[in-house]
Amino acid sequence: GCRMIYEKINISEINSNLKDSKAFINIYIPDNSKEININKKRKTIIVCPGGGYSMTSDREAEPVALRFLSEGFNVIVLRYSVAPNKFPSALLELATTVDYVRKMSELWNVDNDKIIVCGFSAGGHLAGSLGVLWNRDFISETLGVNKIELKPNAMILSYPVITNGEFSHKGSFDCLLGENASEEEREELSLEKLVSKDTPQTFLWHTFDDGAVPVQNSLRFANSLKENNVPFELHIYPTGVHGLSLCEEVTARKDEANHISPHVGTWFKLAVEWLKNI
Repeated sequence: GCRMIYEKINISEINSNLKDSKAFINIYIPDNSKEININKKRKTIIVCPGGGYSMTSDREAEPVALRFLSEGFNVIVLRYSVAPNKFPSALLELATTVDYVRKMSELWNVDNDKIIVCGFSAGGHLAGSLGVLWNRDFISETLGVNKIELKPNAMILSYPVITNGEFSHKGSFDCLLGENASEEEREELSLEKLVSKDTPQTFLWHTFDDGAVPVQNSLRFANSLKENNVPFELHIYPTGVHGLSLCEEVTARKDEANHISPHVGTWFKLAVEWLKNI
């Protein structure tokens, strides 16, 4: 006790079936205090930064982790594999991270029924992919893990890449599948078509005039959740550029005043309130 745990762990060390992965996780585990509750089990948030599947953005990584940490959550940031690595590399890395969090529940004081994947932009596609595909045979078989260990209990999707076709963020799908991927392959990872009753409850937010990933991505996903009777909370803010992260100075790109938006920044407080009830 008496100290927060901070570590960097390579995915290749977590699951020998992913021994070629260059991905890693940064873990932030707050300490429990006997003054408060030494046995407290915490909800754990796994953050998937965005970056169009070509990189993982610092702006959606540690600052987000520290903010959730300050609200009493365990937080893991996954720096997943990006292009030229293709599907399903990142998905397998996220799935194995969820399994690892459950395996570490004793040491990290994890509430194993409250593991949340939180993705931004293309990281939202990654988080959402696990949400809709966690029970597919190819994932559990590749990792050598029981399916139920891979299921996220909830998702927070921030301006997520969801859909292929008319409102697609083509760059993300190009990096994920390769530029020469067929329409059929892209269609197979259009997440609104993969939602089922087994998809976890979801918090979604987007801006109405997002110029990179159209708002229809969140609207379509929410619609599919409703059709499958999966609970969700959805916030569409009237204006704001893509990639706002926490919408404040700590995550604003250098010299980008439009990354600071107190109104849109209310998403974080709303998401934390929502998490209290999952």
